Amino acid sequence: MIAQLTGTLLHKEPTSVILDVGGIGYELHISLHTFEQVKALNHATFLTAMHVKSEIYTLYGFYTMEEKAWWLRLISISSIGPKTGLTILSSLTPTELHKAILAKNTPLLTSIKGIGAKAAQRLILELADIAQKLSYSDSTIVSTSFKQEENKIDQDAIIALTTLGLTQKVAEKAISTVREKTTVPLTLEELIKRALQPA
Repeated sequence: MIAQLTGTLLHKEPTSVILDVGGIGYELHISLHTFEQVKALNHATFLTAMHVKSEIYTLYGFYTMEEKAWWLRLISISSIGPKTGLTILSSLTPTELHKAILAKNTPLLTSIKGIGAKAAQRLILELADIAQKLSYSDSTIVSTSFKQEENKIDQDAIIALTTLGLTQKVAEKAISTVREKTTVPLTLEELIKRALQPA
């Protein structure tokens, strides 16, 4: 299972991207929510999930763990497939979806293309317990926000290191090593300095 990919964005569309990872181009199907977060980036990390149907392998990419978690919850419902799950997450952010389920907002859910009244009711029914256990101040949501910022700093640091003469792979390895050795937040400058230090 491919759980995460980091690479250079060769092509970006509102529904998909092509990510170059070590010379191999991976096509990732994405939501509009993820597209908005990566459209200005040249280098990005995606959390991924693979779906197999009729021996066709399709990769789906997400910029945050929160969005991936909600997509997996959505496709666990028998009437919602992977593409419909992306459609829902293109129409509503994970937080908006969370609120809609808690409020049992059927009209909002049925306003999404491909979601009828029965599918909306089933979605609310099957995900209500999970939604109630989550809170908007939950640490997972806070950590998601922090992770987004950390990913952006990492990407900027890799660009800086390659500008200084390091290869892409060496730069990525250096950043990864620094992250493994520290648990405290680092500024972009601190991250670059540590990455340039001898191992």
